[in-house]
Amino acid sequence: MSEQPQAPLIVIAGRPNVGKSTLFNRLTGTRRSIVTDEPGITRDRIYGTVNWNGRTAEIVDTGGIVPDEKAAIPREILRQARVAFDKAGLLILVADAREGVTPLDEELARLLRQTGKPLFIAANKVDTPQQEAQAAAFYGLGKAVFPVSAEHGAGTDDLLDAAFAALGAAPPAAAPAEAAAEAPSQSALQPVEVAIIGRPNVGKSTLLNRLAGEERAIVSPEPGTTRDSVDTDVVHDGKPYRFVDTAGIRRKGKTKLVAEKLAVVMARKSLERADVALLIIDASLGVTSTDATIAEYAEQSGRSVNLVMNKWDLAVAAAREAAEDAVHHAALQAAPKIPRKAPAQRHPRSPARKGKARDTRAPAFDAAQLLKDYEVLVRDKLKFLSYAPVIFLSAKTGERTGKLYELIDRVAAARRRRISTGELNRWLAEVDLDRGTSPAGRRIKIFYVTQASASPPTFILFTNQTQRLHFSYERFLENQLRARFDFTGAPIRFMQRLKERRGRSRPSSRRRRN
Repeated sequence: MSEQPQAPLIVIAGRPNVGKSTLFNRLTGTRRSIVTDEPGITRDRIYGTVNWNGRTAEIVDTGGIVPDEKAAIPREILRQARVAFDKAGLLILVADAREGVTPLDEELARLLRQTGKPLFIAANKVDTPQQEAQAAAFYGLGKAVFPVSAEHGAGTDDLLDAAFAALGAAPPAAAPAEAAAEAPSQSALQPVEVAIIGRPNVGKSTLLNRLAGEERAIVSPEPGTTRDSVDTDVVHDGKPYRFVDTAGIRRKGKTKLVAEKLAVVMARKSLERADVALLIIDASLGVTSTDATIAEYAEQSGRSVNLVMNKWDLAVAAAREAAEDAVHHAALQAAPKIPRKAPAQRHPRSPARKGKARDTRAPAFDAAQLLKDYEVLVRDKLKFLSYAPVIFLSAKTGERTGKLYELIDRVAAARRRRISTGELNRWLAEVDLDRGTSPAGRRIKIFYVTQASASPPTFILFTNQTQRLHFSYERFLENQLRARFDFTGAPIRFMQRLKERRGRSRPSSRRRRN
């Protein structure tokens, strides 16, 4: 199979709040980037695809650039943008036509020209033909100036025509026979969609960068750094994955800015389109009520879940320090006490008490035992996710992160698993249905079971009941099913075909007269 030529890359750049994300959404036909009146919303690189007249290009939305800003977040935005500039085939500098050319626009244009890449100027917010004259002032920044309205779409067709012309000739289309031959292989290599979710500042972006092998997302101690959902395609051992780094999910009462509220909405939408969810929890702090709320979101969405206890190195260090303090305290307790001043009259010492002496030595620190005990605590806090595997790692140091891909593969395969009807009913014949507890008075019989769908695994039960089985009985069936078949990390859903109630004809109260 011949390799498909890589799509050219278009990078959108500009100062904050000039409409870069609006233009990105317009060109890609999506609502990937968050758009509000608040400046500085976009921070990471947001990737998308633009299709125009049979041609395709990859497009990147970068954060608002302030070159001389010394603060951590703007400095990281510039660094992320420079990475995109190096890979770009075309640069589009977005400016606000209503405000005219600003010194920051001039500085950014000079910075982009230094890359040697083709540069277009998109004079945005030209909403009417009468306002097109405002774009003339931007010819001092570059030769190719396009008055556009990202909000209404005016002028974007001319921009795309020129952009694809500057990117070069269109790649040759594959022959029909060749395209048909490649279709099965392409479908077999569909990436596993993995959503990275969790509350703010638990290490989601750090883990994404570790898995991607590059600084793909901005990492900062400031909570809420990530706002958009950042997609990253990764190929590991020949298998494609698409990781989605989402914004930290807060409780509704904690989100005040419009951008934060939209970020939470985008995070939940990203969760719904994923196959597998990595719920990141700060192991140094333990499972919080917010973690449990996010876990409920993941369970209700029907995604397969991996519980990722991040910052395990910090948790181990804190436990080791506590153990050393306990040993030191025990040693002080066991040491003989020397009186500061001898008593005037010394009484005879009382005889020693019989029996075994109390052992004041503290137990030695055991990292393996700590991991086992910690997992018990996690399971106790998240009982409704008992089917989700738990992995302890450190995204910062890379400890145990290599095992995460193997776990994702296992969970993704379990999610897509299908069991034949014959095998399911052979399993059902071996299950003691009377063991299940149910408030229903009528003895439960399950005549037949079949799998309706996968992702998540959904099964149809044909029973003798006229009402839906109690959730405790469904949990019993789920446990029995998991004991036989590997559905690690995948939620199991049951549908029931209820027995119809037969209407009973009541005898007439009046006697028939002869």
